[in-house]
Amino acid sequence: MASLKGKVCMVTGASSGIGAATAIYFASLGAKLAITGRNTESLDDTKRKCIEEGLAENEVFISAGDLAVDADLERVFEECASYYNNTLDVLVNNAGIGVVASLLNTTMEMYDKQMNINTRSVFYLTRLAAPLLIKSKGTIVNVSSVNGLRSFPGLTAYCMSKSAIDQFTRCTALDLASTGVRCNAVNPGVIVTDIHKRGGMDEVAYAAFLERSKMTHALGRVGQADEVAKAISFFASDESSFITGATLPIDGGRHAMCPR
Repeated sequence: MASLKGKVCMVTGASSGIGAATAIYFASLGAKLAITGRNTESLDDTKRKCIEEGLAENEVFISAGDLAVDADLERVFEECASYYNNTLDVLVNNAGIGVVASLLNTTMEMYDKQMNINTRSVFYLTRLAAPLLIKSKGTIVNVSSVNGLRSFPGLTAYCMSKSAIDQFTRCTALDLASTGVRCNAVNPGVIVTDIHKRGGMDEVAYAAFLERSKMTHALGRVGQADEVAKAISFFASDESSFITGATLPIDGGRHAMCPR
């Protein structure tokens, strides 16, 4: 099992879904956490679950903010960095949104919102964190999507944003390789979180989507957030010490399929 004992790890989008699952799993591996998201109440719930995994209360720091807003992003980073005396070993760029819309009905406001949180904020936060990661010879794990590897109708801007994250992962890995910092990404398939509902699906549509997804994933089921968290922990730990610039599908084989 990977170990993150004593490592200072920052996880974005930790108020729900994959981000929350990652923070909680990191806690079970002994990490010290800085978690961020937009919903303070949900972040408090994530912190409580991290403490249940064995961390002390002062080993889980919360800073809430909207990473699509530069002032918020800068404040969140400074608060997290200062809390741990400018130490950072692992950065998990997980925060993201999904907008269900095709080219024909995606407004520029929708496009900008999608790209600002899914791509721009990742670039900016990673650039701010880089000096601390270089000092610790740390690791970066980006949460992309199977949508970055494959094309799907009705999700144009989302697919673009995740494809950009895959390329950012490879370029960052090369930019930082000489410093000893590694950068990799995970590409989840359909995972049971609230991202689809936040993107506009109602309960009936979401239930139908999950049922259909059994046919679009080779293993015949959708995934759970903790399955992605375990892959993220692998990339975050020394278990993956000779891997950088990789994009790993966590998608039950969906990336290898061509459903008709």
